[in-house]
Amino acid sequence: MAEGNASPEQRQVHLQEWVQWMDGLGKQGKLVGAQALEPTGKKLQGKKKVVTDGPFMEGKEMVGGYLLCKVADFNEAMEVAQGCPILKFDSGTVEVRSIWQM
Repeated sequence: MAEGNASPEQRQVHLQEWVQWMDGLGKQGKLVGAQALEPTGKKLQGKKKVVTDGPFMEGKEMVGGYLLCKVADFNEAMEVAQGCPILKFDSGTVEVRSIWQM
């Protein structure tokens, strides 16, 4: 199924899958925080701090939100990512990254 071709009913089911997945992560003590991101914004760039209105990428590459999870290691983070409902779509992508400790 392609994400853009989903019926309103399919979108509702998909939303419920997100709620259930995130609720499960919360009950396991793994979900630290999560937010959807607005599709628009502004970008500052370079020494002159040039301001550009967004969106900044093609829709297929746009970050729609993030989840911050507390896990033991990167492998556990990959296991958590396996359950992400976005992966039910052919175009669904999950990027797993560690927080850089400075």
